[in-house]
Amino acid sequence: MTDSHSASYAAAGVDITAGYRAVELMKQHVLRTRTPGVTDEIGGFGGLFTPDLVGMTEPVLVSGTDGVGTKLKLAFLMDKHDTVGIDCVAMCVNDIVCCGAKPLFFLDYIACGKNRPEKIADIVSGVAEGCVQSGAALIGGETAEMPGFYPEDEYDLAGFSVGIVDKSKVLDNTTVRAGDAVIALPSSGVHSNGFSLVRKVFDVESRDLLAPVAELGGASLGETLLTPTRIYVKPVLALLDAVKVRGISHITGGGFYENIPRSIPQGLGAVIEKKNVRRLPIFDLIEKTGEIPERDMFNTFNMGVGMTAVVPGDEADRAVEILRANGVEAYILGEIRTAEEKVTLL
Repeated sequence: MTDSHSASYAAAGVDITAGYRAVELMKQHVLRTRTPGVTDEIGGFGGLFTPDLVGMTEPVLVSGTDGVGTKLKLAFLMDKHDTVGIDCVAMCVNDIVCCGAKPLFFLDYIACGKNRPEKIADIVSGVAEGCVQSGAALIGGETAEMPGFYPEDEYDLAGFSVGIVDKSKVLDNTTVRAGDAVIALPSSGVHSNGFSLVRKVFDVESRDLLAPVAELGGASLGETLLTPTRIYVKPVLALLDAVKVRGISHITGGGFYENIPRSIPQGLGAVIEKKNVRRLPIFDLIEKTGEIPERDMFNTFNMGVGMTAVVPGDEADRAVEILRANGVEAYILGEIRTAEEKVTLL
């Protein structure tokens, strides 16, 4: 491939040799993610993976796909590209673990106006970090240089992951009962949803994103908003091994009102006291600056709760203990009751 070069293609704005250079630069990051199931080197036409099926009677594959969304605009403005890859992985693997599945591997897709190998390598370094945090192997991907479609300094980032779970352990909402506890797993910030509203509220294109903000404890708005999405895979897998988890919700776009109901059956609802929600300062700042109604805040953002788990009431304390032992400062958020409304905030 080192002899491959097309002067005509380069004149049209696509430098295929830059693609080869990007692949070489990213290999060091990809190697960090290797797991025993990886059976080939990066650069082939497909990524090969041999899953470990020991102990499984009826293995089921679970897949998830997503992108980073307009949070990328903050990365462009701050010229910081080594964390959005974590967001990309998180949005996929956090969904997968909601089914009780363990992520096996991940593939990314980067489309850009101009392939700058060092920037692409920075992006992939974040993807690799997300894979390490979730225990998934980065087994392939695609970088597409698309001049005239994207501005030279912009790109889009998406990916998908595949996980596995024994069919008997697949989580659905059929076992949820009145009296169950709803456990909160705190978020690291806004994560990767609601950024079209965030960008409008703060008018990010025309403000100093590096200036300290008192309401954020002196941190800048830019660094706060770019904080990567938290990856919950390993703590949740530990929880699944020790407690009867009846449902899990990843709190993404749509906030509490859209996501929590996905783990609750008809006739039941989650009752949550707003004072129980450990809101992060960034959400208070968004609400105040944008004069956004509280109902809209809870229907758009995670408000400081990136994931919820439903467990039997008598196992709630044990669930919190296990999550805290695995680095997540979990707490009891509410409970399941007989209700017409899927989510009630008191």
